[in-house]
Amino acid sequence: MDNPVNSKKLLLSKWTSLTPQNKEKHHMVVKVTYDDNNPQLLQSVTMEAVYNQRQWTMDWQELKNSNLWRPGWK
Repeated sequence: MDNPVNSKKLLLSKWTSLTPQNKEKHHMVVKVTYDDNNPQLLQSVTMEAVYNQRQWTMDWQELKNSNLWRPGWK
């Protein structure tokens, strides 16, 4: 099953990792990156772990995987 992801509401959205590492369970989208040639095309998101503020960039489509991510902090 896929998580519903609204690209327009992605910035500052909250997510829970179902496979937390280093106690990093709760995350927030702190940056959304769009394609240079097509500003409507979403490319990636920068996630920040609430636990230690570590940031990394990933493909936004990974958030649709309900085996890895759950919307909100649960």
